[in-house]
Amino acid sequence: MTEEPTAPAPAVHHGGRWRRWRRGRPFTAGLLIALGGIEMLVTLRAPLGVLLHVGPQGLAAYLVPAVLVICGVLLVATPQQRVFYALLSLLLGLVSWLTSNLGGFLVGMLLALVGGALAFAWTPDKTTPARGPTAEPSAGEPDPSDETGPRHRAPEPGTEPVLPTQLDPARARAGTPEAASGDPR
Repeated sequence: MTEEPTAPAPAVHHGGRWRRWRRGRPFTAGLLIALGGIEMLVTLRAPLGVLLHVGPQGLAAYLVPAVLVICGVLLVATPQQRVFYALLSLLLGLVSWLTSNLGGFLVGMLLALVGGALAFAWTPDKTTPARGPTAEPSAGEPDPSDETGPRHRAPEPGTEPVLPTQLDPARARAGTPEAASGDPR
């Protein structure tokens, strides 16, 4: 009696919904922006005697990182407004250089700037999930196997579109300087 080797069971991925949710929004960008704001808030509480915040500058030192944290959270919550939150994060990241201990000793500022750039560059995924071969199209979608429906294909090789100026030589001359001066050619 010989034992046949059994194949291991396929791995089950439990993060499907989380992964789809995370990829449907600029999650990494929002996380970096929020972490940059948190890092700036932490450095404001640093026990260094050199750091002094008095008056309006002290308020700005707390306000800029707090708004960055809010921008990071709102970026993940409402990705439709990503351009506004990205630009605001980039602007506040640069302002933090002056207001929040050199932008949280450069670390918080760099996190906010990289997160803002990622948020600005992020685009939503426009692809639709692939359907199985047995799935039927819904009522609003055309059947891909239907040959009578409209198709957007590339032109056949060797066929070129005919321009209106190729049909009538007088129209071709109408836009030239010779036609304006009255020189018949």
